[in-house]
Amino acid sequence: MKGRVNLDFKVLPYELKQKQSLPLEIKIRMTKLRIQEWYEHCDGQVYVSFSGGKDSTVLLHIVRGMYPDVKAVFFDTGLEYPEIREFVKTIDNVDWVKPKMSFLEVIEKYGYPVVSKEIAYKVSQIRSTNSIKLKNKRLYGDKNGNGKISEKWKFLIDAPFKIDSRCCDVMKIRPAKKYEKETSLHPIIGTMAQDSRMRQQKYLQNGCNGFNLNRPVCLPLSFWLEQDIWEYIKQFNVPYSKIYDMGYERTGCMWCMFGVHMEEEPNKFQLMQDTHPQIYDYCINKLGCGKVMDYCGIKYKKEEECES
Repeated sequence: MKGRVNLDFKVLPYELKQKQSLPLEIKIRMTKLRIQEWYEHCDGQVYVSFSGGKDSTVLLHIVRGMYPDVKAVFFDTGLEYPEIREFVKTIDNVDWVKPKMSFLEVIEKYGYPVVSKEIAYKVSQIRSTNSIKLKNKRLYGDKNGNGKISEKWKFLIDAPFKIDSRCCDVMKIRPAKKYEKETSLHPIIGTMAQDSRMRQQKYLQNGCNGFNLNRPVCLPLSFWLEQDIWEYIKQFNVPYSKIYDMGYERTGCMWCMFGVHMEEEPNKFQLMQDTHPQIYDYCINKLGCGKVMDYCGIKYKKEEECES
């Protein structure tokens, strides 16, 4: 990889909004430019992080339209919907990479991923730290009130089960870093600033191409919106996983509870009860996700079952 080239710069919030409002045709051109910059900067030693979801499907279509031989990598956590796995199998030149730990091992060692990475991280810190200063910061905030856990979720500190934010790190990021070290390939990832506050902040700070990060990464769809993804799929007739035709809007890890409380009903677990009943039963009862969501006040059963 060449020395850092400052092709990107800190993005202001209004600039992000301006980019998000651009027509798809212009966004595609801008994305291709960012990919080209990254590809040339890395001397072609790049790969596409391919989850099988709609965003990474569009990203892979764009990248291979420019560079047909670029490898895709599917991080096989064991938490993907069966329809996602089947779709990934239809794509050529994909490396499947597994984590060292299963989801069951992760929740037993660290804890359940609930509410959000930020909340789970703060709960875990409050419970585990020996630092009174850190604990007080997480409980009450610094002198400006920053850094504290939301009042709404403080009750999770006393939850009768472990809570932690490291699931994604253990099952996706660590295997990705290991793969990158072994292959000397650098990632192109299809996340968008719209996805979460953390992803928006990352884009505002580093732009699409994070050349100077500890783990350099290209995020060329950062300024796209979900509607752009579907418009691209329709316009270019891009094949995608049938899971989206079953009522699912997002297709991350099946058993992840991050953000479920914000989903409109039927949420992912209520849908899973109909579409994948055996997997649902394993998740809710065997893995204990039901008791976790009960404690958090999150619905996971169909309405008629709740009433019965």
